[in-house]
Amino acid sequence: MVELDPVIHAAARLRITATLAAVPRGDRISFTRLQELLDMTAGNLSTHLRKLEDAGYVEVQKTHEGRTPATYLALSRLGRRAFEDYTTALKDLLGGES
Repeated sequence: MVELDPVIHAAARLRITATLAAVPRGDRISFTRLQELLDMTAGNLSTHLRKLEDAGYVEVQKTHEGRTPATYLALSRLGRRAFEDYTTALKDLLGGES
């Protein structure tokens, strides 16, 4: 039986990971932009990002723009690999080609 990564498999984390996977390598997206794209509350997004960060899948960079705090996010190399493995496993589970 194909195993799906439980860290990514939760619906909200899958949406987050898929969105971050669409960001080109070396680029990042702001927390507020990701929140807007996914239509999630800040608290809900933060909770799921923490699980992804704890797994080493997401890199979080906190900075300031002037006096305003800003948070930027990107998939780590491990996170990209985990997402690729997840999508391959899902295709295999569904009987498709990977």
